[in-house]
Amino acid sequence: MEGRLGQIGLATGATLLVAAAAWALPNPAVLVAMGFAPLLVVAAFRGPFLLCLAFILFSFFRLHEAFPVLNPLHIPQALAIGTLAVLGSHLLFRKIEIAWTRELKLFTIFFIQITIGIAFATGKDIAIAYWTDTFVKIFVMVFAIASLARRPSDFALASRSIVIAGMAVSWVALYNKANEIGLVEGTRVTIGRSAGSVLGDPNDLSLVLAFPLSFAVALVLTPKTGFFGRLLGLVGTVVIIMAVLATQSRGGLLAIVAVFGVFGAQQIKSKALLISIAVLGMIGLSAAAGIGGRQSGGAAEAGLVDESAEGRFYAWGAAINMAIARPLTGVGLNNYVANYFFYSTWWEGFAKAVHSTWFSVLAEGGFLGFGIFITMIVRMVQTAMKSVRELSPKAAGARYDPAAYGMAQSIVAGIAGFVASGTFLTQGFTWPVYVLLALTVAVKLYGDRSIVPGYSATA
Repeated sequence: MEGRLGQIGLATGATLLVAAAAWALPNPAVLVAMGFAPLLVVAAFRGPFLLCLAFILFSFFRLHEAFPVLNPLHIPQALAIGTLAVLGSHLLFRKIEIAWTRELKLFTIFFIQITIGIAFATGKDIAIAYWTDTFVKIFVMVFAIASLARRPSDFALASRSIVIAGMAVSWVALYNKANEIGLVEGTRVTIGRSAGSVLGDPNDLSLVLAFPLSFAVALVLTPKTGFFGRLLGLVGTVVIIMAVLATQSRGGLLAIVAVFGVFGAQQIKSKALLISIAVLGMIGLSAAAGIGGRQSGGAAEAGLVDESAEGRFYAWGAAINMAIARPLTGVGLNNYVANYFFYSTWWEGFAKAVHSTWFSVLAEGGFLGFGIFITMIVRMVQTAMKSVRELSPKAAGARYDPAAYGMAQSIVAGIAGFVASGTFLTQGFTWPVYVLLALTVAVKLYGDRSIVPGYSATA
């Protein structure tokens, strides 16, 4: 009874808040949202995982920036407040058990190490701003997903939602490419560049687009997915690859090859043949993307090492120098660019981005943070591969579920794509790897429960 009264009270409060917002900002979209507010609040309390998933989709895919019509609704902020309220309520009434596994322990240690490093950051204001805007949200959401995603239906919802969100952003990217909107260097597609969107950088856009690819391919190849699941996966795979090609990002191409390499390894026993196919695939994708036509890193730049690659070498060298100077904490969260001038051996008149996950973590977390991060990734790989083996049709037998097995495969392929693309894309402190971490733990706990009923989430 108390739970229902609480839900009614929160629903009423949410309605009043939206009504006040509509009075202050009489936008038709806000007025529509006001009518749905009570239903959405009740639905969120009954299915908190859906709310967490929606928050991640908007935060990572930047859907409100890809579709500016959604901006007046302030959806990310509303979802953040709603997620915290729902999680707080469920924790207060002990309706959920917080997951606590070895993977999450490593993540927590890494989070604490990076947080302590803020006190020693060269630019404390920069570090604090990024910590509050992004990193602390990632920390909360990792535990939320790991604890709330319990059933195959949750995994199916997550997989399909991620693919649909990836397709939506891909359609906008392809539209911009066709209409030459916001192109960088005349050929590389972006989204919302004029508005200062995160998707306004082609490399960052390729990172966002590459993430849902493993989920789309898994929908196609997982046994017993169903017709509509396979169709969604097939369309998603094609559209997402086309959009990644439009960004002309070498990191994005590496992610595509890595994702297909993981699924190909299950069918192709010959390693030599698999490697040959991967090399030919990379060459074919590079040609299809028109990498040679890029102004930076294209065929127009003479020499064995082009100017774009040479710039990355200088950027990586600066990262190493930062870690040597500050081995325990690095220069601080999101402080690489601000320190580039002081640690680089070559200055071109402007600071370069590091364009590497590994060197980003090394520079901003020091050797200590880098070691913890690598250990966490290795542990993720081990756990995810174990889940694939245990949840496969052959091993699971009668308890086989395509949603759980498909999610396990998506995670392994996603990690492979992350590791490969991490050479050129900076994603050490952004959403992808941490969403994969949370799902890794959720799938592991599901597998353990299905094998040993009553298994605790604090394994």
